Amino acid sequence: MRRKYRKLIASLLRLNNTPPEIALGTAIGVFIAILPLYGFHTLLVLAAVLLIRRANKIAILVGTNISLPPTLPFITWAGYEIGRFILRRGLPPLGWADFKNITFQKVANLYPALFLGSVILGLVCSAAIYFATFFLVKKLKERKKHKHAARNKRQEI
Repeated sequence: MRRKYRKLIASLLRLNNTPPEIALGTAIGVFIAILPLYGFHTLLVLAAVLLIRRANKIAILVGTNISLPPTLPFITWAGYEIGRFILRRGLPPLGWADFKNITFQKVANLYPALFLGSVILGLVCSAAIYFATFFLVKKLKERKKHKHAARNKRQEI
């Protein structure tokens, strides 16, 4: 699995996209992944791919991979707690038991706080991922450019 991600990231870096385009795609993917619109993430990704032309399409898909089953409870908990803090309606804190005994009624009562908190969490995480990806991709592309220039220089000699 790790090899698959390395290949995906390597193919992402081989594209002629600029660091801002790759960073924008990753940030959009992260934002979509954090939204609690379970079952609609694929549709949102397709809409983003079609509507946001400057964003790297592969990077959008890479960014959505933060919302995998091992991380989903933590993302959901963080989003809910942020929304609960902002709304201050006396909503109960989430615990592991809530994830085990979830009902539609519980989701309906907790969803406004979850949605609000997830949007805020998504914006913060997307901004952080944008800048981290931008500088990482920029550094990797510069390193690749220097290696290519050094290789050409050796071939001339």
